[in-house]
Amino acid sequence: MSIKASTCPCGSGQSYLHCCQPYLTGAQAAPTAQALMRSRYTAYTLGEVDYIVNTHHPDTRDSLDVEATRAWAAESEWRGLEIIASQGGETGDTQGGVEFIARFSQDGVEYEHHEQSRFEKLDGSWYFVEGTLVPKTVVNTGPQVGRNDPCPCGSGKKFKKCCGR
Repeated sequence: MSIKASTCPCGSGQSYLHCCQPYLTGAQAAPTAQALMRSRYTAYTLGEVDYIVNTHHPDTRDSLDVEATRAWAAESEWRGLEIIASQGGETGDTQGGVEFIARFSQDGVEYEHHEQSRFEKLDGSWYFVEGTLVPKTVVNTGPQVGRNDPCPCGSGKKFKKCCGR
């Protein structure tokens, strides 16, 4: 089965033909920042790096490492896209933001790319401006260290006089 007949990789539940294909082929411009975000994810899954470049904001396009982007797209097995939130970015807006998690694997290792992306509309077309990685919260599941306990770093000092300051 070809990608044209299958469900779109962006996770919308629609067929590729009726979802991201018109944007990737240039037949239509993405109407919202989220539609552009989804189509850019789909472009990564299909190795359509020219689309990634062309939808990168003209003012920041020079900062895009095209070869690294091409390598990341080709070397990754794309597992799915989850939209966490969208702010603005509708048809009547000129700016918008989309927070998402793109799941992928490389060399059998699973990864999550959690990003807050910023988009801008210029002359009727949406462009990706920049993305900021969302830090992952790490929860310590080990035993709690008391102030008077030996410091776990191995210094021999009490925790309160060492790393607990």
